[in-house]
Amino acid sequence: MSKWQHTIRLTRWLAGRRLPVPIVCEFSFDPADPLAVSVTFRTERQYPPRWVFARELLCEGFIARSGQGDVQIWPEYDEEGGCSLWIQVGNASGTALFEAPARPVAEWLAHSYAMVPRGRELAHVNWDALAQTFQ
Repeated sequence: MSKWQHTIRLTRWLAGRRLPVPIVCEFSFDPADPLAVSVTFRTERQYPPRWVFARELLCEGFIARSGQGDVQIWPEYDEEGGCSLWIQVGNASGTALFEAPARPVAEWLAHSYAMVPRGRELAHVNWDALAQTFQ
């Protein structure tokens, strides 16, 4: 199976959610590393920022605030029943806050679970080969 990638337009919020800046991101899932997802923020930099984090963290972020470290994700609902997904990435040197439309992210995430179902992430690990690397 090959990687599953999807480009989604997000909003980067500057100045405490007062200044919206559109940005394009690429969400990626690789069945060879089924516990993780990555988000690459397309910028004009030679090496655009890329964050890799647990697929389960993204899934949990649709229900409630999730994550305690460099990546935090949470939902926000509007009066019409629409949903945005907030993604905050960063570390001690600074953070960035992004707002994503929930539906395309949820559809992309659902496709990743169709590729590798929840609970089956470690089914194809060659434990014997892995154990030998530590001997």
